Amino acid sequence: MKTNRSTHFSRKEFLQRTGLGALAVLAASRPAFSHTMSSTDQTTMNPSSIPTTQLKTVEADGINIFYREAGPADGPVLLLLHGFPTSSHMFRHLMPRLASTFRVIAPDLPGFGFTEVPASRNYHYSFDNLAKSIDAFVQKLNLTRYALYVFDYGAPTGYRLAVAHPDQVVAIISQNGNAYLDGLGDAWDPIKKYWKDPTPANRETLRGFINLEGTKFQYVHGVANPMLVEPESYWLDAALLKRPGNVDLQLDLFLDYANNLKLYPAFQEYFRKYQPPLLATWGKNDPFFIPPGAEAYRRDIPFAKVVFYDTGHFALETHVEEISDQIRSFLTGLVQSRKF
Repeated sequence: MKTNRSTHFSRKEFLQRTGLGALAVLAASRPAFSHTMSSTDQTTMNPSSIPTTQLKTVEADGINIFYREAGPADGPVLLLLHGFPTSSHMFRHLMPRLASTFRVIAPDLPGFGFTEVPASRNYHYSFDNLAKSIDAFVQKLNLTRYALYVFDYGAPTGYRLAVAHPDQVVAIISQNGNAYLDGLGDAWDPIKKYWKDPTPANRETLRGFINLEGTKFQYVHGVANPMLVEPESYWLDAALLKRPGNVDLQLDLFLDYANNLKLYPAFQEYFRKYQPPLLATWGKNDPFFIPPGAEAYRRDIPFAKVVFYDTGHFALETHVEEISDQIRSFLTGLVQSRKF
């Protein structure tokens, strides 16, 4: 039986995985300066009060799933599911802020980040299969009760898990994670055209969106001060999207997203039946998932809490302090009431 294995990547290995080979050569060379770190330096730079986020991999569903983990091993679990076009990297600032109390786990979905799908797996990229792979990941880590944080693609992926295992999901945090037709903004129009008429021409029109400019747009649109968004975030996403074959699998997922809309009634029935505690933290200037999608949760979960922020799609890039405070208060209340 194979066991979970933790992998710690060197700078050179990281750059090689992103396809930035030239920088990998520089990473292997001697640094421009050297400094022998004293014990005082180490204490100052790595204070014990700051939780460490570990990088790990585990085999599940025939896939080598990369994930980040932080927090106490016996702490209440928060499973973080990212969306397009990013990876678990989007949670890099959120995880340490929650890890003093909660065990936070963020996998890279198949086709994203550093999760590796062997060619021999003949993986079909659909949201049903993304959910199956993450379900296998959850089982491999033996996560029997957890709260869900869903963003973008993470919502239809995570909500499939919730419908299949309602006894395991104790609460939901939706950050621009949609489950209602009300929440689809006008930015979806080109993709809706592809759903209606999936011709090669309509597919090619969307190909131009999967590049650096299209990725940067998702990060900075609706942000009052784009300098608050760390540029390495969208540069990393763009580099990973350029890997051989990746653009086509992303186009396949664009097309398959239409099947998520067919499941909205099932998701909403789950909300009505099980009334999971829900916190919606929403960038109100998101052109893809607009505010009515957040407000719609209250139709099915009357006590859902909805909080809007004056930012765009990637709200964590600009409001991680405010959002982490909301999450900590929300989850701590569930722990104190013995619901988590």
